[in-house]
Order: sequence, then C-alpha cells, then structure tokens
Amino acid sequence: MLILGIESSCDETGVALVESKAAGVPLLRAHALHSQIEMHQAYGGVVPELASRDHIRRVLPLTRTVLEQSGSTLQDVDVVAYTRGPGLAGALLVGSGVACALGAALNKPVLGIHHLEGHLLSPFLSADPPQFPFVALLVSGGHTQLMQVDGVGRYTILGESIDDAAGEAFDKSAKLLGLGYPGGPALARLAEQGDPAAFKLPRPLLHSGTLDFSFSGLKTAVLTQAKKLGDELDARKADLAASTQAAIVDVLVKKSLSALTQTGMKRLVVAGGVGANRSLRERLNTACSQHQVRVHYPELDLCTDNGAMIAMAAAMRLQAGVEHANRDYAFDVKPRWLLGSDPNNHQTMLS
Repeated sequence: MLILGIESSCDETGVALVESKAAGVPLLRAHALHSQIEMHQAYGGVVPELASRDHIRRVLPLTRTVLEQSGSTLQDVDVVAYTRGPGLAGALLVGSGVACALGAALNKPVLGIHHLEGHLLSPFLSADPPQFPFVALLVSGGHTQLMQVDGVGRYTILGESIDDAAGEAFDKSAKLLGLGYPGGPALARLAEQGDPAAFKLPRPLLHSGTLDFSFSGLKTAVLTQAKKLGDELDARKADLAASTQAAIVDVLVKKSLSALTQTGMKRLVVAGGVGANRSLRERLNTACSQHQVRVHYPELDLCTDNGAMIAMAAAMRLQAGVEHANRDYAFDVKPRWLLGSDPNNHQTMLS
C-alpha cells in the first residue's frame, strides 16, 4: 500500500510517499520539502496569508518530484493523507483541499492526520526505529509535552506546557537578543560560542514535583538580564544565549528522566523541531546512558514539519487498525485540535 502524505500546517510544504506492508515498519520511498524561512525573514515571523499562498504554489510541484523520485505515478497511490490540524487555518486548508481533490479525482480514500502525532511517530522513519511502549518528549515551537505511548493511538499525557513551550522560549529569547527569524536555531548557534554558566537564569517548575513545563518566566528573566547589560549586551550576547539554552535543556532533561522513572520505562523518544538541538541531544544521550535508557530521535532532516511524518502516521494508523481511510471528500480542518481528542466531537480518546 502506498500512502501519499501532504503537510502544510505552517511554513513548510512537505510531500512524501510511504509504503506500508502487512507487517513491519512502513518504508519511506521519497519525500520533498520546501521551507518558507527566507520569505518570512523580512517580517520577523510567519505571515499566515503569505504562507497559504506559497503552499498553493509548492504542493503540486513537490508532489510531482516525489512521484518521480519513487518511480511511481498518481495511479499507484492507494491513500492520500494530509495534516488536518493543528496549525494555521488557511495553510491547513491548502493541503487538505489538494489531498481531498486528488482523492476524489483518483477515487482513492483520504485520511486526515494530527500534526503532532506525525511528529510523535516520526522516529519510526529513522535507521533506529523505537519499539512500543515508550515515553515521548514532544518538543516543538508551539508544544512541549511528555507522553506515555503504549501503541499507535494510545497516548497518555504525563505533563505539558502551561504557558510558553520550549520552542517559544528559544524563539522569543532570540528575538530579545536581536537574532532575527527563525530564532531558535540562531540562538543555538550563538550559544556554542558562549558560557552556559555565565548567567544564573531560572529553571521554571524544575522542582515542582509535576511533569508540567513553564517557560514564560525564563523569557522575562532573559529580558531583565539583557536590560541590565545595556551597552555590554553585544559583548555578552553569546554567554546569555548559552545560559538561556542551558536553562531550557536542563528542564527538558530533568522532566524526561522523571517521566521515565514515574512510568518505569527504559525507552525515550524525542520528536519535534527542538529535538534537532545539539545540546539537548548530547545531554539526553549522556543522561539516558547513565540510566540504561534507549533514546531515539528522528533523522535531523525530518525534525521540522514534513510530509514523511504525515504519511508515516497514516500508514501506522491503518496498519494498526485504529483508523480507516474514507471517500468522504467534504473536508474541514482543526487549527486547535488537541492530540488524543476526537476531531468531530472533541471528547477525549486518551488512555
């Protein structure tokens, strides 16, 4: 079975083709991605209308590229999967509309996928895929969550961000330091030149006894420190960036280890854009090795939004029998769809 996946939730247009068999991990046949970073840099952030228009321009050429790379045709596709939510409403509508139009034209079933589930299952695309069950650290621009994952569609939230997510803390702190867009990667690069112990910054909720996250206070502390430095800020910017990154990573590592202890599990999966952060990976690798825990990540080029994770999530849901593709091409999108909730009646489906 060949699943075509389309991702258009924010500022990346992604298309991929995944092959699913009766048993075993589905195989990525081809994928293509276009990032809108250069277009949005002039505005210091994502402009939804521009994002939607660019998705329209990119999605069909990317689809043709994927089909050519895999040696397939549209007629070979068995299911068309797309990101139904969460994300920017206009951007989601582009991918959903194209996917359902292709499904209708080909008389093939379609399947709407949760964007965060795509991230959650993306490590199965790696050369070292995990096995169920595991603890997942889902850490991206808009979400920071710890979950117990017992199988496809069987997710229990252990803790989550109650205000700013880790990715937001990176991005907002970078903006305070004048690093531009996208802020997170820029701050991480600058942090490599600085001293992570140069400034004493808060680790919010580190000793709260819960697995929830809060990073808004850290952002405020960075602003306060930047104002204190005044004219010295430029000379100390790398140190402040390194100290900020260290505070975020400390919290993520400590909470992840606490989740593993609480659940008794010995396998950790890290997914989402922040999962590409080198400092986070190094700290988690060291900590997990000390606790005899296996840790899994997506490949670096699949940490950001991409069509491969959507096609993979669809393949795994179909393979596990927790989802059935359909030929109802009257689509809608769910910009604020909570992972684990029924998209039609919002009742929880978490374990």
